[in-house]
Amino acid sequence: AAARESRDALKERLIAELEPGEVRTGTVISIADFGAFVDIGGADGLVHVSELSWKRVENPRDILKVGQQVQVKILGVDPERKRISLSLRELEPDPWDEIVDGLREGQLVEGTITKLTKFGAFAALKGTGEYEIEGLIHISELSNSRIEHPREVVHEGQDVAMRLIKIDRERRRIGLSLKRVDSPEYADVDWQSAAAELEREGLEGVALKAADEVEDFDAALEDVTEDVAPEADLPAEEIAEPEPEASVEEQPESAETEAEPPVARAEAMAVEGPAEEKTEGASEVDAFAEAEHPPEPSPPESNTEIPLEEGEQEIS
Repeated sequence: AAARESRDALKERLIAELEPGEVRTGTVISIADFGAFVDIGGADGLVHVSELSWKRVENPRDILKVGQQVQVKILGVDPERKRISLSLRELEPDPWDEIVDGLREGQLVEGTITKLTKFGAFAALKGTGEYEIEGLIHISELSNSRIEHPREVVHEGQDVAMRLIKIDRERRRIGLSLKRVDSPEYADVDWQSAAAELEREGLEGVALKAADEVEDFDAALEDVTEDVAPEADLPAEEIAEPEPEASVEEQPESAETEAEPPVARAEAMAVEGPAEEKTEGASEVDAFAEAEHPPEPSPPESNTEIPLEEGEQEIS
């Protein structure tokens, strides 16, 4: 009994001396599912599971052991209830600012519903690595219709897609929305997010341009055609020359010509004859033609004197 009274007196003195923000060294004396109790020199305080680390902690026993010495930060002191709130994660680097730097208002995010309250639902964001960053979906942002409690729309452990509508860096709060996921007012933001995601994944050959980026379609078309080398710039051996058409003399005789009857061919040769024979017999042909058709006498010239007949007189 004396020892108990002495311990109670020491605890009251420590509670009176402790100030929030102080750092003390203590020893883990017990571990529960909701956290761990640490003795800081005569008084024990609770490190809640949410204050064990910035990372997600499923079981406090995964990171602490009974008898382990740790440094803790004093979060709060309740003299009336004689309770001391401690934290381990407050002594670790805070990843909140670094994670939030990668977020922007208006983007779509995925998360898991962690807690329901009468004024909304809390959701832990995905894609934050081992760290747990939560945001609030206010009851007015859960549905377009009026609801009495968030359980009408979501439940704990449910995975949902949400719209990030507010980031309050000073108060370290993130506002989320379910009813604005498909809102057309965020169409431009969704387009930019899709383009950035494709760029991060290293997809090639995908050109993503907004309509207002292309002011002149003809100019854009010219940019494309400039990439095609004109025929004049191509090497001579790559330009295919058209094959010359065969002349009439070079064309092979058709089957119809080859099948010409011998009689017709002989008559043609008789009419045309060799070039030399036609030249030598030209005079004979001409003489034969003159004999058949003698030339008509040419009229006398005007200066030729015509003899007068008897009885005619010369007219001067």
